[in-house]
Amino acid sequence: MLRKTGVPTLDDIRSITPELERLNRGPVAVIECFQEIPCNPCYTKCPRGAIKEMIDINERPQIDYEICNGCGICAIACPGLAIFIVDYNYSKDKALIKIPYEFIPIPAEGLIVRALNREGVSIGDGKVVRVQTGKNQNRTSLIWLEVDKSLAMDVRNFKMEEGAYAR
Repeated sequence: MLRKTGVPTLDDIRSITPELERLNRGPVAVIECFQEIPCNPCYTKCPRGAIKEMIDINERPQIDYEICNGCGICAIACPGLAIFIVDYNYSKDKALIKIPYEFIPIPAEGLIVRALNREGVSIGDGKVVRVQTGKNQNRTSLIWLEVDKSLAMDVRNFKMEEGAYAR
């Protein structure tokens, strides 16, 4: 299905999803890179060595969830915007999703946005908790989005209402 629609199947998603026990312990990267392509910035940028070395640069990245602390450096480095940070431990009924974002305008902290799934369909609301930008991020911001915990593994982007942004 991925080749026809660009959207991963449920089996694809299950194959890269950390166990619930790991998700509940705090922030962790989820790598949604489903095709073998020549790419490895996530591996070279990970300061903890959580992304395993690739024998062949065309291999899909593999992550050691026990080493990953969800810092987001790999998400910022990924040219395909295919890495997200998921934190089920954020609060009792909310999760925090860190989403790589290369659009303008950049949303303002505190803004309520429409949370979108992998198909671009609105599935709920999210709140922008933090906007992480910096000179070393090569124009990729990391948007920290608070969403209902039940949506955490489905939200992969967001939409701002016209005129709702501050930057």
